[in-house]
Amino acid sequence: MSSERHATLRQIVHEVVEHTPVFDIHTHLFDPAFGALVSWGIDDLLTYHYLIAESLRWTRGSNDFFWALNKTQQADWIWKQLFIERSPVSEACRGVVTTLRLLGIDPKERDLAALRKHFESWSAETYTDHILKIAGVRKVCMTNLPFDDSERVVWERGLKRHPAFVAALRLDPLLLEWDKTAAQLHGWGYDVRGDLSGKTIDEVRRFLADWTRKIDSQYCMVSLPPEWAFPEESVANRLIQEAVLPHGREHGQAFAMMIGVRRGVNPALRMAGDSVGEADVESVERLCAEYPDNQFLCTMLARENQHGLCVAARKFKNLHVFGCWWFLNNPSLIEELTRMRLELLGLSVTPQHSDCRIMDQLAYKWAHSRPIIAEVLSEKYSDLADSNWQVSRAEIQRDVHGLLGGEFERFISR
Repeated sequence: MSSERHATLRQIVHEVVEHTPVFDIHTHLFDPAFGALVSWGIDDLLTYHYLIAESLRWTRGSNDFFWALNKTQQADWIWKQLFIERSPVSEACRGVVTTLRLLGIDPKERDLAALRKHFESWSAETYTDHILKIAGVRKVCMTNLPFDDSERVVWERGLKRHPAFVAALRLDPLLLEWDKTAAQLHGWGYDVRGDLSGKTIDEVRRFLADWTRKIDSQYCMVSLPPEWAFPEESVANRLIQEAVLPHGREHGQAFAMMIGVRRGVNPALRMAGDSVGEADVESVERLCAEYPDNQFLCTMLARENQHGLCVAARKFKNLHVFGCWWFLNNPSLIEELTRMRLELLGLSVTPQHSDCRIMDQLAYKWAHSRPIIAEVLSEKYSDLADSNWQVSRAEIQRDVHGLLGGEFERFISR
């Protein structure tokens, strides 16, 4: 295939990827109906935990001075450290600059007070719609935690749902903090016991069914430490086997596992103090093998786990690999993982999710990821073309739709 035809094919792929709406299958965003829980605007962008950890690297001694500041003061301090006194070259800093550009805001004066004025005329509702349009996102999956008092009360009083926002039921406290969670469930009228005896398993399943219906959950999910092992005996594994997976089969709920986070390795950084550890891919394989009638979604945090996870997905059709999570959400790693996944799994993956906590981040995370996905995909199509296999624009559109959320929708609807 000539270099000119390669260039044309590349241009078509980039155009299709750029204009195909995304289903962002895992975020920490909230529907604007959640009011005060919705994070957006320049101060929330700057005080995101990625930037907190990065900015505090430039200090000595205690971090107490930072936590004593209010949000505006924290944003001022981070802006000074990372954008004024140094060039914002990290991916998290670049994301802020990209977001401003996509919003039509020129940051060249580097005046944070002036930047804030651009956000004053928006409401959470109108700003959400604006960001969704800029980001080219058709649907956003939230992470919903009924054990959080501030969130649960919104669900219980009822809300008018934004059509672009769907829910996922997060189970971390249920599976990883059972002693505490059992007391909560008991207080809500579920007949559970700390030792899992009596009606506990049935009542946990009743709780899962109640909340799956209440929030219209797309899937159930948990974030697991790297030490998690299956079928090791533990309260978490028993609840997974006897409650979560039967619930999944009965209610059509895939079980999403995000594995490899080490919580609080530096408590002085608070939410920014988590780290990464290599996990056990064989545990995922054993779970998929033992429960072939359940659907499993999986992403792992350690780079070292990515090849093994891809191989596992080749062996188990009930396993869907997704996203470049957290510390992997950097351009060099997104490119590496996308290429490896396409080479091993073809188009049966979801190469990216945003993991956003701030509404504005939808704009930059997809603006940064789309060209990488497009470039890797165009290389694969060019390889085919060199062997005289030509793909049409319609076929490219079909494939890209799948990669940007369509394949996930197909997988969870089985």
